[in-house]
Amino acid sequence: MTSTTIEHAVHRVISNMRANLGQDLTIDDMARTAMFSKFHFTRIFRDVTGTSPGRFLSALRIQEAKRLLIDTEFSVADISSLVGYSSVGTFSSRFKSCVGVSPSVYRELEGFTTGIGPEPSSEPSVPSSGPSGTTLRGHVTLPEGRPAGYCYVGIFPTQVPQGRPVRCTVLEGPGAFELRDVPAGSWYVLAHSVAYGQEHLVSGISRNGEVVSVGRYGPVTVQADTLPLPVGIALRPLGAFDPPVLMALLDLRRTAALQTAVG
Repeated sequence: MTSTTIEHAVHRVISNMRANLGQDLTIDDMARTAMFSKFHFTRIFRDVTGTSPGRFLSALRIQEAKRLLIDTEFSVADISSLVGYSSVGTFSSRFKSCVGVSPSVYRELEGFTTGIGPEPSSEPSVPSSGPSGTTLRGHVTLPEGRPAGYCYVGIFPTQVPQGRPVRCTVLEGPGAFELRDVPAGSWYVLAHSVAYGQEHLVSGISRNGEVVSVGRYGPVTVQADTLPLPVGIALRPLGAFDPPVLMALLDLRRTAALQTAVG
């Protein structure tokens, strides 16, 4: 079996997911679309996308909900139904877990957030690395010809950039970064860059690979008594097999304007 055959099968399943976000799609349904056994399909899907079929489908649903919240006047209840949730409460809880803010706040802030760091209430659940902490350093590069923009770099437990990162930073553009007080554990370092002036785009929508770049590194094992090696992340165009970037991003233009006004 060639890699092209496998990628075509996975692409077929993802296209079917996008076309049927409001339907109850099971692993059996997806495996039939891919024309593989359920066990084999789950393995190849994870190999190609970095995550499971169920998580990818859930990410696409939340991604579409983000778009509908900004581009339409549908109620949160209507949107939850359109993206396959039978319970508004379940949808709202899942949305906040993935995006970092509730659906109503996301709409109110026009697709942005006021902060992308870990919530204070969640900090006790994150193992402490001690008073001195562990610092993870690295460098983000952008291929020649790709549009430059702000770079969001964060540490996540999985390869899907969703929810509030364990640690994060925002760069003015590609370059060196430093993440301090990283707790012990196994993490993925995920980077996401959007061309200047296009920060409002919901990552993953049609053709926005032209202005959205992504990159990842990991897993990285962090130990309290060991200095991790520097991380190198090469950004590339957002592709069809990349899980959507679900976390809400800072509106850096608005933040800069407020800082200027205060100054």
